[in-house]
Amino acid sequence: MELCPCVKNILLLDFEGKRVASKYFCDDWPTNGAKEAFEKAVFNKTQKTNARSEGEEENEVILATVLQGFFDAVGLLLRDNVEKREALEYLDLILLCIDEIVDGGIILETDANVIVGKVASHSTVAEGLSEQTFSQALATAREHLARSLLK
Repeated sequence: MELCPCVKNILLLDFEGKRVASKYFCDDWPTNGAKEAFEKAVFNKTQKTNARSEGEEENEVILATVLQGFFDAVGLLLRDNVEKREALEYLDLILLCIDEIVDGGIILETDANVIVGKVASHSTVAEGLSEQTFSQALATAREHLARSLLK
């Protein structure tokens, strides 16, 4: 067991299990075919209601925290319009989110508001967010956080 938890990959798959965005941080899947087979297996596993016995080596709390941070950050950046077409249009933002969450397999950040703030601070991303000022993005992030706390 490692002292510092690490992430081997982050995947964003559509409703059919096809790759929208992904980033691999290890060489466990050396070819694109191996990566696609892994992605299909992950998709199939997430369709099951009880897959607890299939991940003895994973820390479920850390995994859930990283995935929730990624999901919330993408939702904030795409204004809760997380559809494949929208995700592909803003793929650069999604990839920046992944970079802000994990670097070389090491978890850096899981708070969606912090991730969105860092992504929005990049000068090239500011052009992509021209419809939405930074203060509006923070207001949207606050609203999203309030909704998630009230669930």
